[in-house]
Amino acid sequence: MTKTPPALIEKLAHAGSVGVLMPAFDFTLGYETYANARRMIESGLPVALSTDLSPACMTESMQFVIALACLKLRMTPEEAITAATVNSAYAVGRGEKVGTIEVGKQADIITLDVPNYRFIPYHFGVNLVEQVVKRGALISKRSTYRQG
Repeated sequence: MTKTPPALIEKLAHAGSVGVLMPAFDFTLGYETYANARRMIESGLPVALSTDLSPACMTESMQFVIALACLKLRMTPEEAITAATVNSAYAVGRGEKVGTIEVGKQADIITLDVPNYRFIPYHFGVNLVEQVVKRGALISKRSTYRQG
């Protein structure tokens, strides 16, 4: 959706679609122009984020994708986190079961070593994950925490 025309953005928004953006792919290819997430959001088109882990884009880091969304797509940290969680869940047809922390939903949660959510996109290149909870069970916990 890097070069999606404004008229198509409007049609997609009215059709109930979700725009899936892959800024790491654009970064890997050295593109200077990224998707117009601002126009999509302002048009009412929900935006999701993806790593596009593939031979053409070998990143698995959603933290990096969130950073690129803020730095290159002009999304706010809140918009980028929403795009990486609930909007991505709806994009793959799982929004009723995952993507938000709510009673009755599968508890897939990470905790990050950051002062607040606004910090996430601006401290990239390191793993900020402290804990991983999958289906309500703690499956990973960092044994040593960074001192900041």
